[in-house]
Amino acid sequence: MDILCSQLSPVPFFNGPVTRRGRSATFRFSIRATLPFPHQEAKYYKELEAAVHVVQKACNITLHVQSSLFSTNGKVIEKNDQTPVTVADFGVQALISLELNKLFPSIPLVAEEDSAFLRSRNLAGTVFDAITATDSSTCKSLTEDDILEAIDRGSKDAFVFGPKPATYWLLDPIDGTRGFLKAGKAFYVVGLTLVVEGEIAIGVMGCPTWKEDLSEKSSVEIEEDCDSLHGSGTVMIAHKGCGTWMKSLNSQLKSPDVWTRCFVDGSDVIHKACFCISDSEKWEALPLSPLFNATSNADNVGSNQVLLSRACCGSLSKYLMVASGRASIFILRAKQKPTIMAWDHAVGIICVHEAGGKVTDWNGSEIDLAADRDGRRIIYPSDGILVTNGHIHDQVLQIICQTSRV
Repeated sequence: MDILCSQLSPVPFFNGPVTRRGRSATFRFSIRATLPFPHQEAKYYKELEAAVHVVQKACNITLHVQSSLFSTNGKVIEKNDQTPVTVADFGVQALISLELNKLFPSIPLVAEEDSAFLRSRNLAGTVFDAITATDSSTCKSLTEDDILEAIDRGSKDAFVFGPKPATYWLLDPIDGTRGFLKAGKAFYVVGLTLVVEGEIAIGVMGCPTWKEDLSEKSSVEIEEDCDSLHGSGTVMIAHKGCGTWMKSLNSQLKSPDVWTRCFVDGSDVIHKACFCISDSEKWEALPLSPLFNATSNADNVGSNQVLLSRACCGSLSKYLMVASGRASIFILRAKQKPTIMAWDHAVGIICVHEAGGKVTDWNGSEIDLAADRDGRRIIYPSDGILVTNGHIHDQVLQIICQTSRV
């Protein structure tokens, strides 16, 4: 894959001091440096550097559209499948497609949206305006047709995968659109992954509404405290073999290139762990419910209870919670006929793995993107997906085995 690493200019070495506090390592860099490890340690340094840059720009689009959405009547759209989607979804996909195609034209993009809906509603101009409002340089000399073509570059008909494991970018422009539509009362994520010959190589998650202390609040407190979310945010990155790292998205910080290394939490007892589950799922429908009740009150967790976080919408924000040590477990039940999309999980998988956690299906098998038989878009885990800090993974699998098949 050397061809992937030869398309960007050389990158400066790390040249800043190192500090370490508890289980976190904080690196400070000179203004030239952009990643928390030297490029000679990371095979896909240039790809990751580019991915961080475009995801940060994409997060600006989401914040701009979100602000417009709730200061005026906004631009909320319903797709044909009734999934809420906004101009931000299409704007993010167009922007990232345009930027990555310039830098890595040989690497195809697999993404969630296509332009058919925009064309049918004559909304290309609205998406164009959303991108231009936050990044006029990207749209310089481009037309609305160029934006539509950029969106379609990642659509299901744009690239035909062969029988061998492929190399491609995998994008979820906004994972957790319902969270996006809650005006800062929930997390949502822009997720970008590079898959190299079927293996996840790098991942970047941008969460514009992230705040450090949210995981310690109940869903009611989050609703009441929603205004404090604005202006915060984080970007999480992972490179195979180089760990998982976070930094602030806030460009106003005096030291914007301060990265903190992430580690999963140390919980080794299930009833002391913090759980995340799908927003559409009830705790009672999961296999741990016969043994444990769930509460969102961190001050009232008994020996037969677990703490349940409700701050997240979409799957990727739950991976972010586990990888950053704010939650111990994310558990997802596959539907009877599962349609679990790869872009909802790929970047989260590498972030959790590199932070020391574990991701499998409910049988304990790893999630295999290379085995996908639907254009690398759909994954088929057995029964569901289990994401943990690793310490309690086998315990949870044992309970699932005992209770889900009774």
